[in-house]
Amino acid sequence: MANEAFPSTGSTLSYVQPSSHSPWGTYLSQVDRVVPYLGPLARWADTLRHPKRALIVDVPIEMDDGTVRHFEGYRVQHNLSRGPGKGGVRYHPQVTLEEVMALSAWMTVKNAAVNLPFGGAKGGIRVDPKQLSLKELEKLTRRYTSEIGLIIGPQQDIPAPDVNTNAQIMAWMMDTYSMNVGATATGVVTGKPIHLGGSLGRVKATGRGVFVTGREAARRIGLPLEGARVALQGFGNVGSSAAELFVAAGGRVVAVQDHSGTVINPHGLDLAALSRHAQEAGGVAGFRDGERIDNEAFWDVACDILIPAALEGQIDVARAQRLKARLVLEGANGPTMSDADDVLAERGVLVVPDVICNAGGVTVSYFEWVQDFSSFFWTEDEINVRLDKIMVEALGKIWDTADQHRITLRTATFAVACGRILMARQERGLYP
Repeated sequence: MANEAFPSTGSTLSYVQPSSHSPWGTYLSQVDRVVPYLGPLARWADTLRHPKRALIVDVPIEMDDGTVRHFEGYRVQHNLSRGPGKGGVRYHPQVTLEEVMALSAWMTVKNAAVNLPFGGAKGGIRVDPKQLSLKELEKLTRRYTSEIGLIIGPQQDIPAPDVNTNAQIMAWMMDTYSMNVGATATGVVTGKPIHLGGSLGRVKATGRGVFVTGREAARRIGLPLEGARVALQGFGNVGSSAAELFVAAGGRVVAVQDHSGTVINPHGLDLAALSRHAQEAGGVAGFRDGERIDNEAFWDVACDILIPAALEGQIDVARAQRLKARLVLEGANGPTMSDADDVLAERGVLVVPDVICNAGGVTVSYFEWVQDFSSFFWTEDEINVRLDKIMVEALGKIWDTADQHRITLRTATFAVACGRILMARQERGLYP
């Protein structure tokens, strides 16, 4: 199909032809919506539609059985106008270049939305890590790091954990890069183990950011957290951490969905018991203190706050028409399709978009990066205070912009962030 997102310049990459419902197509539609609010900077808007650099790498490894397998890896740097690239690395069997492009673009917007001195980047390998042994996983990580070593570095592009990656994988990445450059470079990745230069508070930072922005949004729309019913899609670090904080504030989690199924309890699920069960059973399905329902029925659960904290593209038009929540907090990247956004706005459902809602993780990654450079580390309380302040101030600026132009929080977030990105582009100029 023809790509109508680039009427003057053509497609971003000749072999990427996004549909309107693909991650990159969703991102492009978000850019189109913000252009009218960019003023004179709109002349630079095509900057946002063109990733600066996209690297596709072959990752061959010798398996435990002696065979050699090849995996496809990616690292995309969407925009570096405001600083080095920053964004996670995901291992997933459905990773594609187009998805990584979209995720890198959302990182550009996210970093600018909270005013961090970073550009946006993202990486991934098309692999099911659950099918690999620990040794195979280490080989995969080290070879991938060597292949993308051409474009990463503490002042160039700083990877971090994402879907199916963790502190151990970041340690392997840091070690591989350090061996290749001949010096220990702790700042090349964030989300590392604490004793290798990681930051306190990093594991729960994204979930904390979801809670902080959700708390502020709930206060502004008059939704008391005491007694608030929370429905959660995704029970990893992001979802579980946010849920714990909402429960501590007086809410109750009435539904949780993960890859294994969906469980509900209108009186509130015991998160500690559910977490133990999920760890032992490999998912929430079968939890004895919750009723199992069909996965699609999750979108009909009566709740006040919905937190999609799994993968992108979860809320389409049909689901948006059924949601019972007053407030949607996007813990995942790109969980709501553009046309579904319109439906939610028409129904009066407030959406706190991913590019501000889940920015707590990259904010504490920034703290980690700063601490690594200074070799001076803060306490977890100091981390949380700094995080809360940045998130509250960022949301306040976005909310004021939304009120001023009478637009959604998503468009307002893009307006604030893209204004900062394009101002940097304009002031730097074009080289040569």
